[in-house]
Amino acid sequence: MPDPLIIARSGDVELALLPALANRHGLITGATGTGKTVTLQVLAERISSIGVPVFMADVKGDLAGMSQPGAISPKFAERLKLLGIDAPKVLLDRIEQVVRLVRSKGVGVFFVTQNPLDVPDIVLGQLGNRVQHALRAFTPRDQKAVKTAAETMRANPKFSTEKAITELGVGEALISFLDEKGRPNVVERAFVLPPASRIGPITTEERNAVIAASSLRGTYDKSIDRESAYEKLKGRATTSADAATAGGATAGGGVWDSIKGSMGGLMTGTGRKDSLVEAIAKSAARTIGSTVGREIVRGVLGSLLGRRR
Repeated sequence: MPDPLIIARSGDVELALLPALANRHGLITGATGTGKTVTLQVLAERISSIGVPVFMADVKGDLAGMSQPGAISPKFAERLKLLGIDAPKVLLDRIEQVVRLVRSKGVGVFFVTQNPLDVPDIVLGQLGNRVQHALRAFTPRDQKAVKTAAETMRANPKFSTEKAITELGVGEALISFLDEKGRPNVVERAFVLPPASRIGPITTEERNAVIAASSLRGTYDKSIDRESAYEKLKGRATTSADAATAGGATAGGGVWDSIKGSMGGLMTGTGRKDSLVEAIAKSAARTIGSTVGREIVRGVLGSLLGRRR
């Protein structure tokens, strides 16, 4: 079993994530600029170091610095707050389902958000490993978020969790990881260790250099819009329509030719003008290509021929 992954330190106390329980999922929350991205970066580095693949949904490119060696920086990079929308219930149900099912596959999901209230209760209950950065209680909703965050952590008699959440500094967090039996540890106030890679985005030149040196170069360089079910179904519909049109035209011609032959040239037009019977028969044959349509045409013309006799 791999050694515990040390994420933070409080004096002589080291707070570590147990690799075997990383699939119990986790939650990283905190206000803007309190250190959530760095915490995620440290987690990703530690998990990758034991050979476990890590996928991160990095919308802004803040985690691209992991491709470069780290350096001491006096502050965290300035970040923009992304606007969010309320998720529909069907999406929340699907998230809960995924979180429940992937655990048995050895997959751990860590949610990163500014406010713990952003995570639905049905999902929040599945997240065992918690890292809580500072929250600012300026509004009633903020105060509710602080209280919610404090109540979801195992209390430490040494300090007030609710009070500490509003006092945390940048890079400092309240941390509660699961123990070897899957139980939440008592929450500890600690500083997240610095990552080994660079904090923040990379330049275009650095990105191009990473791509050029990648073993996957040439595999994902070009965008490919593969044929999907939509294109296949659309193609089938077009083929069916063309076949029906061609069949109708063929059937119409056959019916009309048989009619002309049976009539022996009677009741046909002269020159460029069709007779009444020709006009009716051609129109019916063009518009009705089915077996039923052909029978109707034969019946109508049969009755006309019968009356003539």
